Amino acid sequence: MKRKNQLAFKIYGDYALFTDPLTKMGGEKMTYQVPTYQALKGITESIYWKPTIIYYIDEVRIMNPIQMESKGIRPMKYNDSSASDLAYYTYLKKPCYEVKVHFEFNPYRPDLKGDWNEDKHFQILKRSIKAGGRRDIFLGTRECQGYVEPVEFGKEKGHYDDYEGELHFGTMVHGLSYPDETGKDELAVRLWKPVMKEGIIKFDRPEDCNLVRSLRPMYAKQFEPENIELADQLFDALTREAE
Repeated sequence: MKRKNQLAFKIYGDYALFTDPLTKMGGEKMTYQVPTYQALKGITESIYWKPTIIYYIDEVRIMNPIQMESKGIRPMKYNDSSASDLAYYTYLKKPCYEVKVHFEFNPYRPDLKGDWNEDKHFQILKRSIKAGGRRDIFLGTRECQGYVEPVEFGKEKGHYDDYEGELHFGTMVHGLSYPDETGKDELAVRLWKPVMKEGIIKFDRPEDCNLVRSLRPMYAKQFEPENIELADQLFDALTREAE
């Protein structure tokens, strides 16, 4: 379904590490084959974010073949600075994705209704994508630098465009449910079973995920409205800078 404030961007880099939490127990890290909803949401928030809005990832298009590469890593041992262990991290190689996203206003922050200017947020997000993001972009982890640019979703040729049938990736983490976006005083993890068709994965909305597990109590972070730059103010400042 096409939404008024829906847009797309391309994200790519040399490596990505969307860690499967089951592989972390022994000190190793292995990436999922495809990015999680939470990872793509975090990338979008690095491009542009305000507590006024909540991003929803609609679709991701896998542009390059899914390839992995393992590297020997010596993670720091903080309890013994004189030695370090050898661990193997398995990364995705040459990842490239097209992401389709839209935003909605956060119903749990009625105190920020003065910032509910859909067009201004949309225009700032478009400018931020064109500029490569307002903050550094990472593909799952800090050592995997990412790069963002605008894209027309589906126009470029993708590796899996002509793949017949479906690719199933088993049970994966969908994302984390934070109290400022759910109204519940808890942190919860959502699981789901993604399916790729012709290179595209369509994401369930967070509230539609049936496999949800509570992790621990958590309370929403408070933002004082007077300390938040409104979209009108930010848009005007960006316009002046561009002149």
